Amino acid sequence: MKFGLHIPDFTWECGVDTLRGDLADVARVAEQAGFDRISVMDHLWQIGPVGPVEHAMLEAYTTLGYLAAKTERVQLLTVVTAVVYREPGLLAKAVSTLDVLSGGRAMLGIGAAWNEEESRGLGLFFPRRRSGSRGWRRRCRSASRCGVMTTGRTRGNITNWAAHSTLRSHSPRGARLCRHRKDGAAALRCRRER
Repeated sequence: MKFGLHIPDFTWECGVDTLRGDLADVARVAEQAGFDRISVMDHLWQIGPVGPVEHAMLEAYTTLGYLAAKTERVQLLTVVTAVVYREPGLLAKAVSTLDVLSGGRAMLGIGAAWNEEESRGLGLFFPRRRSGSRGWRRRCRSASRCGVMTTGRTRGNITNWAAHSTLRSHSPRGARLCRHRKDGAAALRCRRER
């Protein structure tokens, strides 16, 4: 069995002045304690179930890059990246860069997106409910065709290292898409990984 540490909130007791050092300490202690993964949310502001929108929320891939520099062994991922936040090529580049700079420890967690208020509040595209899974499927196919550089050599495309990927969906249609993936999927809160 593998264990991961998920860091959903960055509003800590000592505030932003010590956040950098505190975050590094948490990651190092988690790694030393034997955790296999460290994850952060890919949200642009805090979500209601965790805290008020005024709470600190760091950008996910910048945070994971920082954690890569402070750790040696743990895998790093978002739980999960919403496909509407970044164009597929930019997402592939961000994750593959993290993979290279972390020594092959990046994982891709990706989902269809659910937080319309957050997206629209920051001027980001958010699909109509009915077109969401079609757009998700198109973006996943597009991302899987993007050429990426990982661990120092070209592997052709993102699907070649998709054993380090997770798809997530809460809709029946998204779950069907996840079931067709052989590299690992999360369908309806149940994650199957390879």
